[in-house]
Amino acid sequence: MSSRYIDLHTHSKASDGSLTPRELVYHAKEAGLSAIALSDHDTTEGLPEAEKAASEVGIELIPAIEFSVISDTETHILGLFIEKSNQRLRDAIERSQIQRRDRAKITAQKLAALGFDCPCEEALDPKDGTVIGRAHFAKLMVKKGYVSSVKEAFDKYLASGKPAYVGGHVLTDREAIDIIHEAGGVAVLCHPHLIRLSDSDLYVYMQKLVCYGLDAVEGYYTEFTPEMQKTFRHFAKRLGLLLSGGSDFHGANKPTIRIGKGYGNLEIPYSILTALKERAKRYQK
Repeated sequence: MSSRYIDLHTHSKASDGSLTPRELVYHAKEAGLSAIALSDHDTTEGLPEAEKAASEVGIELIPAIEFSVISDTETHILGLFIEKSNQRLRDAIERSQIQRRDRAKITAQKLAALGFDCPCEEALDPKDGTVIGRAHFAKLMVKKGYVSSVKEAFDKYLASGKPAYVGGHVLTDREAIDIIHEAGGVAVLCHPHLIRLSDSDLYVYMQKLVCYGLDAVEGYYTEFTPEMQKTFRHFAKRLGLLLSGGSDFHGANKPTIRIGKGYGNLEIPYSILTALKERAKRYQK
């Protein structure tokens, strides 16, 4: 892989990845990437360790966060170049984590009603961080033999619309964008196909987000078909949005996804990061 490729959507053990932040950074360097963003779910806990590792190994690290926002399905807003000490950001993280813990309790109850013994205290190992998510329950279901893979756990029970899925988030999309900007970051709409809207409805929704200040949309993503990629890039051009992209790497928790390469053919050029950096200047004090 060329040293000028990047990955702006990755996860560590600080949320629902399998690698520590340090291991993730070293893995990215070994994969030949020039820059990565650590974008854990609703937390910046892993950033100090990742930043230290990046300075050791010589790779560019973009401090990031992936916020889950209120939605009928799954809508995520990623913040790149955030200042992790920003107080409004810290407050939003605390609110989101409280809600995550509440949702996890309900998830455990729903799984129990389906015949699966998956208590929260078994799903999240304290040494893996404090943010509990669906991937932790999926791993426990595999460990206990209820399903054969994390993918099966999601496909049958934990994905949006499945019997153990629990929605409910504390931030609106507009709040998430405002918080990211206040923390000096660029706001990116992640994996828009997971919002599960028709193309026309998705375009209208993205228009609304642009009015709120959305800066970019993922135009590169592991699960995009060629048609999706063409559509989302077309929407971005029409709406004046920048492109971002990433693999959504989770390590062993999503074993078919390679960092920087997705299912094998993902290539995100460094020029994408250059444009995003330029946009970030308008928010940085």
